[in-house]
Amino acid sequence: MVIAATPASDFADALTREIRHNYALGRVIVGVDGVEATSGFADDLAEAFRRSGVHTVRASMDDFQRPRAARFLRGVASPEGYYFDRYALDTLKRVLIEPFRLAGSAGFQTASFDAARDVERESSWLTAPADAVLILDGPFLQRPGMRGLFDFTAYLETRQFGLPAEVVGADQLYQAEAGPRFGASAIIDVNDPAHPRRVFADSC
Repeated sequence: MVIAATPASDFADALTREIRHNYALGRVIVGVDGVEATSGFADDLAEAFRRSGVHTVRASMDDFQRPRAARFLRGVASPEGYYFDRYALDTLKRVLIEPFRLAGSAGFQTASFDAARDVERESSWLTAPADAVLILDGPFLQRPGMRGLFDFTAYLETRQFGLPAEVVGADQLYQAEAGPRFGASAIIDVNDPAHPRRVFADSC
C-alpha cells in the first residue's frame, strides 16, 4: 500500500510529529537510510524538528569515510569495496553515536574525514541539550553492526536510474544481508523528492 504524495515540508512535519509522539523525552537518533536522496530528505527533516523547537544535530555518513587507499583496496568500481570498505563505522560510533547517547556533558563530533582531500577532518567537539535529536543520513544504516543504533529509521526508496554500477551492486549486497525494508520504522518513496510518500513493507 502507498499513501498519496505530500509536499516535502508537510511530509517532514508529519514525520517529526510521529517521531516526537513515540520519543518525547531524552536523546533521539534518527537514521535516514538509502543509496541516494538521503541528504536532502534529512535536511528537510532537521528543519522540521527545528521548527518544532527541538535542538537538532545533523550528520552524514559521507563525513565518516575511510582513507582512499582503504576505500579502494578492492578496486575503484568494486561493489564489495563500496559496501564493506567505504565507511569508518567504528569511528562513527566512537565519536558520534556513543557520546551523543550519553547526553550530559559528553562531547561528540559530526565529522571525522574529508574524503575530497583524503585527510582527517578537524571537527569541533559539540554538546547538546538532554532532549536533542541527531539525524544521520547515508547508505546501509541497518547493516550488521549498525542496526539497533537508531530509535527511528526512515528507509528511502528510489528507482536508482543512473547510479554507478558499484553503488547498485553494493545495495544488492545490503538488501541480501540486511533486508532494510523490513527493519525500517518507515519506508518512503522519494522518486519525486518534492512529494515523498509513505510505503508499507507488504507493498510491491
